[in-house]
Amino acid sequence: MKNLTRRSCLAMGFAGLPVLPLQAQLSPDKKESAAAQRRPLPKATIFKGESRFQSIVEKAQKENWRKLAIGERVIRCAREMHGVPYENFTLEIDDKIESPSVNFNGLDCWTFFETSLGLARMLAFEKTQYSPEDLLRQIQVTRYRGGQCSGQYLERIHYLAEWFFENDARGTCRHITPDLSGAARITNRKVTEMTTLWKGYRYLKNTPSLLAPMRKWEQRVEAMPVYHIPKDKVAAIEPELRNGDVIGIATKYHGGFCSHVGLAIRTEDKVTRFMHASRDYRKVVIDKSISGYLAQYSKHAGIIVGRPLEASQTITDEEQYQTNLKKLIG
Repeated sequence: MKNLTRRSCLAMGFAGLPVLPLQAQLSPDKKESAAAQRRPLPKATIFKGESRFQSIVEKAQKENWRKLAIGERVIRCAREMHGVPYENFTLEIDDKIESPSVNFNGLDCWTFFETSLGLARMLAFEKTQYSPEDLLRQIQVTRYRGGQCSGQYLERIHYLAEWFFENDARGTCRHITPDLSGAARITNRKVTEMTTLWKGYRYLKNTPSLLAPMRKWEQRVEAMPVYHIPKDKVAAIEPELRNGDVIGIATKYHGGFCSHVGLAIRTEDKVTRFMHASRDYRKVVIDKSISGYLAQYSKHAGIIVGRPLEASQTITDEEQYQTNLKKLIG
C-alpha cells in the first residue's frame, strides 16, 4: 500500500486549500433512494460484493452486535472479511469522478480497516433493513475531509497520518498515540509519494493538473505533529491496545509517515495480533503479534494508534470540528 488534511484563515483552509463544511452525517434518514441517485457513478462501480454485505448484516442482526462496544463490533465485522482476497488500488475506481466506494470482493489494507469501521458505525443505528447506501454514508464520513465528498479527488484523505488527525477532530476515532508510553515525534519527514509516483494513481494520471494542489496537501501533512511508538517499545504497550484499534505502520523512509495499516485483535491465546489485508499473503489475515509483525521488516519504524469512537460521538458542528482540527495540528 502507499505511504499513508475556519473562520478567518481557517475558512481559507491550510495552505490556501478549502475546508469543506460538515454535513448531516449521522442518523440514517428516509431519503436513501434519493441519496443513491445523487451518486455520480453507477452502483456497480461504487459497491461490489453486496451478497457478502447482506450476509454480514444478517449475522450482526441475529447476534445483536449493536449492543457491543464499538471496538468489539469493528472486530466482529473484520472477522467476516477474513480470507477476502487482497486487491491493490481499490480506491481508484474512475478516471475523473471521486466517490465513496466499497468492495467486498477485494480489499487493500486501507479499505479493509475502513470497511470494518464503517460497518461497525452503521450497525450502531437500529434498522430493520440496511442498504449499501447506509455503509457508503459511513465510508464518506471517515474517508473525506469534513465527511464531505462532492466528486473531487482532492477531497479524499490520501495519507494515513492525516486520517488520524482528521477523524480525531470529528470524533470518529481518537488518536491515542501521543498518550501511550514511549511515544516519539517523527521529524523532518518528506511526504511526496502521491506527486512522485503520480502515474500509478488513476486520477492523477488522467488529470495532471491535480499535481500542484496535491503537493500543497502533502506539505500540510509534512507539517503535522505525527507521533509514533517506536518498534522496540511496542511490546510493552500491547496490553494497552484494544480490539478494533486502528494500527498504522510507521515507516522509516521518506514518502509518507505510514506504509501499511490494519487492526489490533486480541485472540484467544491473549496475544494482541495484527489483522490486515496482506500483500504477502494475498488476502486478509490475522498475523503475528503487532510487535512480532514489526520485527519482520527493517523498514518498519513503529506504530500509530487510533481508537474508534461510537457513531453518537461524531461531531457535526462545523465550528467545533475546525477548532478541534486547529488544536490537533497547530
